[in-house]
Amino acid sequence: MGDQELTWRGAVARWDRQLFEAVARRHWPGADRVLPRLGRAANHGVLWGGTAVAISVLGSPRARKAAVRGAASLALASATINTVGKWSVRRPRPLLDGVPAVRQLHTQPQTTSFPSGHAASAFAFTAGLALESPGWGAVVAPVAASVAFSRVYTGVHYPSDVVTGAALGVAAGFVVRRLARDAQEARVMPGDERPAPGVPALPDGEGLTVVVNTASGTAAEAGLDVLRERLPKAELVEVGSGELVAELAAAASRATVLGVCGGDGTINAAATAALRAGVPLAVFPGGTLNHFALDLGLAGPADTCRAVAAGEAVRVGVGRFTPGPRHPAAPDSTPPDAPAPVATGPHPDARPVGGSVPVPGAGPRPGEDSGYFLNNFSVGAYPELLRHRLHWGPRIGGGPAALLAAWQVLRAERPVRLRLAGRPRSVWLLFAGNGTYQGTGPTPRRRATLGEGLLDLRLVLGGGRPGPRLLAAAFTGPLTRSPVHVASKLRSLRVSDVPPGTPLAYDGEYAQAPAAFVLDALPDALTVYRPH
Repeated sequence: MGDQELTWRGAVARWDRQLFEAVARRHWPGADRVLPRLGRAANHGVLWGGTAVAISVLGSPRARKAAVRGAASLALASATINTVGKWSVRRPRPLLDGVPAVRQLHTQPQTTSFPSGHAASAFAFTAGLALESPGWGAVVAPVAASVAFSRVYTGVHYPSDVVTGAALGVAAGFVVRRLARDAQEARVMPGDERPAPGVPALPDGEGLTVVVNTASGTAAEAGLDVLRERLPKAELVEVGSGELVAELAAAASRATVLGVCGGDGTINAAATAALRAGVPLAVFPGGTLNHFALDLGLAGPADTCRAVAAGEAVRVGVGRFTPGPRHPAAPDSTPPDAPAPVATGPHPDARPVGGSVPVPGAGPRPGEDSGYFLNNFSVGAYPELLRHRLHWGPRIGGGPAALLAAWQVLRAERPVRLRLAGRPRSVWLLFAGNGTYQGTGPTPRRRATLGEGLLDLRLVLGGGRPGPRLLAAAFTGPLTRSPVHVASKLRSLRVSDVPPGTPLAYDGEYAQAPAAFVLDALPDALTVYRPH
């Protein structure tokens, strides 16, 4: 056994030397100017840190998340290689006799040769990036391969050093992805929503129609793979954003259970269709953030599949906004301790006025049906930010559009003057959450339960400039007597005298606000599958 190992190691060493010498003898046009500089740029991870910053600025929220994953993967690989890896093997660096002087580095590395830290860092960053955003991974991969090859080209590593370092870097990317998934699953805690008895159990998925938003990307594709395996008889309808609302309405009219795969905006449209048709909803998380699914306690599509197969579901509250007062004599707000109605069939808004179906992003208009929100509703700074971002995003990209939008809002916007429950108010931001959010500022984080049936109302009052006001509100709690931040919990609220052209946002969708509308909470309005 020992002789075989020595023979194998000798063969690898010969192959290493031969390939190293072949690279040294080969003339690579233009490489003498590019590759040594590229390798130096990657020293101490500077190249990859700069790339992560650029992606964060220029990319979408998902790209920013991918850049963070790439940086975390690089940190893991670098820490492992430069401690355990190099000091365990202690392989000497190659001799530079055959390497042209023009290629050699001005300062030679003093550490051991095996494995290559530059290759590990390059491929760790690329793997972490690609596992979250394949598009950006494809852009960065040629640069990573060039950095790895430069280590052989400049004579500081044998080929096997580079290959092993690259493999360890890719492994670090997978480890970070697994750790991130475990952390996400650990923070997913089901709330105390009321169980919904009597919902249909569909062990093989027959009777389930799932509408998939193809614009959601790879997260939705991964969810589909799980769905096909566990619920093989489910009907899958793949559509783009343009046909989404019509397909959801059609699916809800014929299905026993309406399913949806996409992000929060897609889930909002599906919840509206399910409310109007009076059918349960099965949510297969497939977006970037998945706020509703996480707050509900769904870690991923596998949880939903298990709940659908077993017939396990809960009832959750829904927020509603309706143009004009719903009843002229209705009070402006309902006491939080008032008894909550329980939905047992189609919601009272199940039949649209005149047969119309609101389009997400368009918002309800006077004479049409209500709009709904599963997460939150807002007027003021955030909808303005969203409006500018949607306007500039297709022209300059998501990251620059977000920065430009923030600058425009903080520089030029004025507070919105309106009436809340009949009282005149000037606000920079009106935030209404479907259920109580954790966190003390005007932009809270997550909810412990979706069964509360209350609106979490938070106001940043007008006056001064928006930047200082919003920052001040962020550091004041809802129970403090802040001059800029007001918070309360209620069942309903009448908003009137809204200036023309004022935008609103709900679950990430943008719309124009009507002149008057009623916000209210609908306890137990929607039945959603979730494991008990």
